[in-house]
Amino acid sequence: MKSIHLPLVTHLHHHNLDLTKNRVPMVYAYQDVVKTSKKSNRLGEKLSNLLNIQKNDPPPSTHSTLNNIHEDKANTPTMSPKEDISDRWRDIHGVHEWEGLLDPLHPLLRREIVKYGEFAQATYDALDIDSFSEYCGSCMYNSHKLFDKSGLNKSGYKVTKYIYAMSQIDMPQWLERSKLTYTWSKDSNWIGFVAVSDDEESRRIGRRDIVVAWRGTVTPSEWYENMQRKLESIGHMDSKVEHGFLSIYTSKCDSTRYNISSASEQVMKELKTLVDFYKTESAEQVSLTITGHSLGGALALLNAYESAANFPKLPISVISFAAPRVGNIAFRDELYQMGVKILRVTVKQDLVPRMPGIVLNESLQKFDDLTGTLEWIYTHVGAELKLDVRSSPYLKRGFNFIGIHMLETYLHLVDGFVSSSSTFRSNAKRDVALVNKACDMLVDELRIPTCWYQLAHKGLECNSYGRWVRPKRDPEDIPSPTSREENTYGF
Repeated sequence: MKSIHLPLVTHLHHHNLDLTKNRVPMVYAYQDVVKTSKKSNRLGEKLSNLLNIQKNDPPPSTHSTLNNIHEDKANTPTMSPKEDISDRWRDIHGVHEWEGLLDPLHPLLRREIVKYGEFAQATYDALDIDSFSEYCGSCMYNSHKLFDKSGLNKSGYKVTKYIYAMSQIDMPQWLERSKLTYTWSKDSNWIGFVAVSDDEESRRIGRRDIVVAWRGTVTPSEWYENMQRKLESIGHMDSKVEHGFLSIYTSKCDSTRYNISSASEQVMKELKTLVDFYKTESAEQVSLTITGHSLGGALALLNAYESAANFPKLPISVISFAAPRVGNIAFRDELYQMGVKILRVTVKQDLVPRMPGIVLNESLQKFDDLTGTLEWIYTHVGAELKLDVRSSPYLKRGFNFIGIHMLETYLHLVDGFVSSSSTFRSNAKRDVALVNKACDMLVDELRIPTCWYQLAHKGLECNSYGRWVRPKRDPEDIPSPTSREENTYGF
């Protein structure tokens, strides 16, 4: 089988994070960013010229007021009080394709989009990407700690299952691998999790919400150069999807510890357990919301397709960020016929949502009368919330391929978006400093360091003898292929 590479942004490595803080999620500071950002941006410049993406204007001469605003907000909450949406949850979940809710963006929908985006962000924050760690590619914490360590302890959700994935296609740019001989797994990576709303959150949102969050890639940016455009059949009709995405979702191997079952089989087994318990045994109203960023957005669509086939009456929505195209027109149409609701959050200057199929895409459908339906072209699916980097006064102007694609950049823009004809929301509450977790997107006047989200001393600790050593993981945080997150949802 022909090999492909799916790098969707940059290699991440641990640096310094003060683990004594309450919010300790890990990090990705990139050592490779310095080496790859120039190459990435040169590639981005070429593609932006090809696609006629307007580059941002030069930065204004001063942003002194921005720093004052940022400092004024330092002692204010980063979240508004949660509002009861129980009587409007179907609209917010996309029953009418979000018609009338996107431009202007309804405040209740904005908050829910950010909520699901932060679940996807947690899959990056908790990923061990230290190549000198024997657990490289795993989650640094067990499922009971994940939300506490990622600052999501007040989300109202509990993690019930971790998902692991592998690929039987040669995709070295996707897998995070340890340099050590002995590692927790040579084949698999932690790729996401399943969570469910607790009783209090379920009352607020009007139903028991099951969430699946999928991780994107953290790899170098030869994404455009290496992306293969091979479509592979899925289901029993004419639907086809990109074979690299499908390989990650469906690959398994009896000789592996973590992927005796594929990611698809793992997540579907957990969903069946949860749906049977809450919908059948407890007679509750249940919804499924699937989210992901970049590659994770592609996996979210595949997961939604399979879930809709297995749970035909279950309300299913996808909220994706920076997702590439996944399949052909038949795949799109079948998702619509199954009732899956899809909201794609994109940024105008981000190149990834334009791939694959930069030229051969859904725009060719207008020639159907001449060519007939083209089964081999890629097409996007669902409604689109389109954002613009230039709308935020906090973000640098100029083309930054890596920074523009980052999920934290997306969440910042969602938080500040009012409408396509309005300025950035002055009362946006989300912490602006989060944007620079793993990139250099904030204006210098804010004095927020670049790639600040770091492990203290690059993961080393000083022991009682004064020697710097790599600490052992807590036994409860060591991944185990046989462990399940039992009884976190009441049974």
